[in-house]
Amino acid sequence: MMVMDHRQQHMENVRSVLTTVIYPIQYLINLPAGVGEWLSESLSTRQTLIEQNNSLRAQQFLFDTQLQKLDALAAENMRLRALLESSIDVSDRVLIAELLSVDMKPFSQQVVISKGAHHDVYRGQPIIDASGILGQVVHVSPLSSTAMLITDPSHALPVQVNRNGQRAIAMGTGESDRLELPHLPNNADIEVGDLLVTSGLGGRFPPGYPAARVTLVTRNPGQPFAEVQAEPVGKLESAREVLLVWRNPPEAADTTADAAANESGVPAP
Repeated sequence: MMVMDHRQQHMENVRSVLTTVIYPIQYLINLPAGVGEWLSESLSTRQTLIEQNNSLRAQQFLFDTQLQKLDALAAENMRLRALLESSIDVSDRVLIAELLSVDMKPFSQQVVISKGAHHDVYRGQPIIDASGILGQVVHVSPLSSTAMLITDPSHALPVQVNRNGQRAIAMGTGESDRLELPHLPNNADIEVGDLLVTSGLGGRFPPGYPAARVTLVTRNPGQPFAEVQAEPVGKLESAREVLLVWRNPPEAADTTADAAANESGVPAP
């Protein structure tokens, strides 16, 4: 029994020595497999991180795009609210239309809007925005219409000075920021800063709508008339929506076309 215990203890010592000697060899044998597994896990983790990063970038891009759309919708909502608020004084029907195209050439300043004969739009119908008068419809198609802006060289708008009622005709110049008021005598009571509103004469434009603000008054004693210029208050270059106004029924508007032409200088359509 003692001999067996002695031998087992001796074998255990030998086994321990052999294990210690063999361990580096086993480690070296297992090293490639361990390194390969570590590299595989590292690459897999890195690939997962790259995919997650790309996914997050795509989501951020999508959210940014949606945020821009929300900003655009908020701005559009504000413009529409302003248009509706501007229609409070209009006694009859109104309709919002979008601008489809804009022609701001010096010799022709016109816009195409998204409403036409199917929406009861008629020639001579005024269009406004939240700030004031923009122009009038000159051509009607079934689904769209063409409107001439008040700055068109062939357009003339009956106005009056809001301060004292002095009447005048605001003529388009082909420039989006300038109107001319010809044939005003030197002694006319008009000053820089005066607000010009539609007079309502001729029956085409509703009275009392802001049209322009006087920017220049030059009185030359050697000339019979003063040089007067004004800037439109309507957002002619930045408007995205306009408001169509039914001040009179289309039949009445057509019957007053000649009277409007005589007053405004615009040929009746």
